[in-house]
Amino acid sequence: MKRIYTKTGDRGTTGIHGGERVEKDDIRIEANGCIDELNAVIGIIRSLLPADHQWQEMLHHIQYELMIVMSHVATPSAIRERNPNKLSETLATYCEQEMDKMTAQLEDNGYFILPGGTPVSAQCQFARTVARRAERRLWTLNRQDTVPNEILTFINRLSDLFFVMARFDMQQQNWPEERWKSFSYKNKKK
Repeated sequence: MKRIYTKTGDRGTTGIHGGERVEKDDIRIEANGCIDELNAVIGIIRSLLPADHQWQEMLHHIQYELMIVMSHVATPSAIRERNPNKLSETLATYCEQEMDKMTAQLEDNGYFILPGGTPVSAQCQFARTVARRAERRLWTLNRQDTVPNEILTFINRLSDLFFVMARFDMQQQNWPEERWKSFSYKNKKK
């Protein structure tokens, strides 16, 4: 096996697509680090599920697409057309369709819930929070260098998807959700 270390990052910089070197705490690297962390959390979720679980294919697809997303985040907009990885325009729609399938089977939820419950649900909640952080970092990057809208929308939908998955797993395992407070906007009189 070829050695993995190059020693090129020992002075606090790292290379991005196109050959430029940037500081390791550059917002582009921070955003990609969050997406990479999200991908790793998804790997943990998959490891907790049986190999034939209904979510395995969906989560594998999301992990694959996240790798493509990371390549685009690592590419400055001025040279993004040279990126050989094709960014799908239907990433958000895919998440929405998966959510709709699960939501149709979920009991109504009119309250905030405490993250936790089953191991899978807890990891889905963790994935949700990592997706939210990735989204915040991407918007910061977007102020400096345009991030494709497909990426921004996809990461936003992923956080929603993992929330639905967390609830769905709890319901499938007959595990009660721990309520915090009712949604106040649902209680207001019109």
